[in-house]
Amino acid sequence: MRTQLEQIRQNALAAFASAASTAELEEMRVKVLGKKGELTAVLKQMGKLSAEERPVIGQVANECRADIEKALEEAKTKLEAAALNARLEAEAIDVTIPGTAVEEGHRHPISFTMDEVRDTFTAMGYEVIDGPEIELAEYVFTKLNTPATHPARDRSDTFYTQEDEEVLLRTQTSPMQVRVMEQRQPPIRIISPGRVYRKDEVDATHSPMFHQIEGLVVDEGITFGDLKGALTQMIQQLFGQEVQVRFRPHHFPYTEPSCEVDVQCFECGGKGCRVCKGEGWIELLGSGMVHPKVLETCGIDPNKYSGFAFGVGCERLTMRRFAISDMRLLYENDKRFLEQF
Repeated sequence: MRTQLEQIRQNALAAFASAASTAELEEMRVKVLGKKGELTAVLKQMGKLSAEERPVIGQVANECRADIEKALEEAKTKLEAAALNARLEAEAIDVTIPGTAVEEGHRHPISFTMDEVRDTFTAMGYEVIDGPEIELAEYVFTKLNTPATHPARDRSDTFYTQEDEEVLLRTQTSPMQVRVMEQRQPPIRIISPGRVYRKDEVDATHSPMFHQIEGLVVDEGITFGDLKGALTQMIQQLFGQEVQVRFRPHHFPYTEPSCEVDVQCFECGGKGCRVCKGEGWIELLGSGMVHPKVLETCGIDPNKYSGFAFGVGCERLTMRRFAISDMRLLYENDKRFLEQF
């Protein structure tokens, strides 16, 4: 048995030294030291030895196991170190090679325009108010003096989220005007930017989702002249002092008197084209003096206070600002287009 143990030890040490990988080494370990291994098989025969031979052979067996386990650990350490060195060499990075250039992004044209409008009005003392995109019909329509029979409340024009038509994707950001007037007394000077939703057909100047900035001023002695001054300041700040602007009468249920503000078409210079639908002018925004009923509904005395409100589509501002002829270009995420700005 002593001879068998010595032979197993010699064979194991030679096999471990010649192993080419940790997987091969593990296979050899199982062959020698496993439950059914060579050394285990020999040790199972210890019961056949005499009482005098058993301690002697047991000591030899322990020394044999210790030598084999030591050689196994040394071989494993050597193979792992070699594998690590090979990996480090394969993954070596030449730090002198120029790196891959990181492409720097920039603001989207719509974001740029919205930021400019915010800056213009905050410089005039306006507060920026944010609000939910899913709103109650009470705030989108009813409290803005819009009757139940108004076309804007039809399902063909509005994205309702419930069958009772009480919850919807807001069609304008003006609900925040109502909420602010309910919560505080004048003086009020706010703008409310955000996304809005209407069932418009997609074309060069329309989209079912777009961005809008609504503004509201309520105080004593506010006149239509204040409205024209604020909007003219914004338009000239965006498009330059030479921009041609016109105010024309219109009707909105929440303002009285009301007007729409147009700018001369940038594509044709007022001659008429597909962008302006042959009119020479592009509608920019709607505005007017806050209807007394709206003030009264919100708990503000219309005999003491007056105000003006406006709502401007940021996409149309962006198109005029950057001479873009088709709104759809703003949503197509074409880098060739966006990199121009």
